[in-house]
Amino acid sequence: MNPIKFDHSKEYDLIALGRAAVDLNANELYRTLEATKTFSKYVGGSPANVAIGMARLNKKTGFIGRVADDQFGNYILQYFARESIDTSQMPVDISGSKTGLTFTEIKSKTESSILMYRKEAVDLKLEAADIKEEYIAKSKILLISGTALAAEPSRQAALLAIEYARANNVRVIFDIDYRPYSWRNDLETSIYYTIAAERSDIIIGSRSEFDYMENIFTTKQTTDAEVAQRWFDYHSKLVVIKHGADGSTAYTAAGESFAVKIFPVELLKSFGGGDAYASAFIYGLLENWDVIDALEFGSASASMLVSAHSCSDAMPTAAAIHEFIKTKKEEYGELVARV
Repeated sequence: MNPIKFDHSKEYDLIALGRAAVDLNANELYRTLEATKTFSKYVGGSPANVAIGMARLNKKTGFIGRVADDQFGNYILQYFARESIDTSQMPVDISGSKTGLTFTEIKSKTESSILMYRKEAVDLKLEAADIKEEYIAKSKILLISGTALAAEPSRQAALLAIEYARANNVRVIFDIDYRPYSWRNDLETSIYYTIAAERSDIIIGSRSEFDYMENIFTTKQTTDAEVAQRWFDYHSKLVVIKHGADGSTAYTAAGESFAVKIFPVELLKSFGGGDAYASAFIYGLLENWDVIDALEFGSASASMLVSAHSCSDAMPTAAAIHEFIKTKKEEYGELVARV
């Protein structure tokens, strides 16, 4: 069963809004950042990664977001162009804001971390005037990243984009993407996450990310099913709650739930998997697969990403994901990723 219906007459499969940045991933493995000397450069930022993932899956993709008037801004635009992602709604910001940077370290086979530079980040300079209703109306899906809600004027732009989507039969996917250093306090996070979640068709996040939205409703412990039901009482049709190494579960407004485990791989890093998961899961929904099959596809793509050095560069094709699933099932059994 797939509870989400899309208008397949629309030109774009997905338009993502929010953060397009640069990742500088450590080349030396199992060292601290202090001891690392060389890095590899990639396009980064959760919505940018999802957009790239969708493009690799041969879906027509666009992006809404500001880029800096600097070499890294040029790099992002050039990378998107090579991936056939539409950049017509990515104005170059001349205010002096800079591209957000993320440095990564891989300390061991089980521990990795990131260090982000976000002061005056250009993606948060996106303005309501940058949001064009006629552009959003051309897409089956609008993907909103939670980081876009962290500050003005980006917050206003993101909320306006959601309203344009809802007015034009465009499905809204809210990827919570919680980054604590982007917010002033937990209450602010809860308020604006709630506003976006109430207006979204699909919500995707980790259980801890959902808990930040719960803060303004209740302090008592809730089950995942209770968390999902809160958003079904508003507008959502599908809620996906991730539990890291313990897999993920999708809940539908019709009362169904579908769970998958992760595919076993040798872990290289702990970040990036969520973006690959989202793009492959959304791909499955667009292909009108049953939710459980879309979840499995997302889980496979996530496992592939956490075993790769990069995020954006390593986003797999559909054929590669299918082959990965086939290989893992031959090795571990048909239900390796299903609960």
